[in-house]
Amino acid sequence: MSAKKIAIGTKPTNKPAPANADDWVESRGKGKQEPEPIKRLTIDIPESLHRAIKTQCAMRGTKIADEVRELLLQKYDDQ
Repeated sequence: MSAKKIAIGTKPTNKPAPANADDWVESRGKGKQEPEPIKRLTIDIPESLHRAIKTQCAMRGTKIADEVRELLLQKYDDQ
């Protein structure tokens, strides 16, 4: 009994293949902006304030970090 050989092609993709490697190298990254590095900020606040912020964020379905980040941007982004 002989083994049946099946050829498997490349995985199909929706992206058009670049004409050549040089075109691909030149086009990669164009129009894409590198994200700005993130720095961590730690602050101490009273427990009652934390509870109030957390409660409001939970009701709105947002994260505390997003709310604080937005407040800081409003205060310091124009400078």
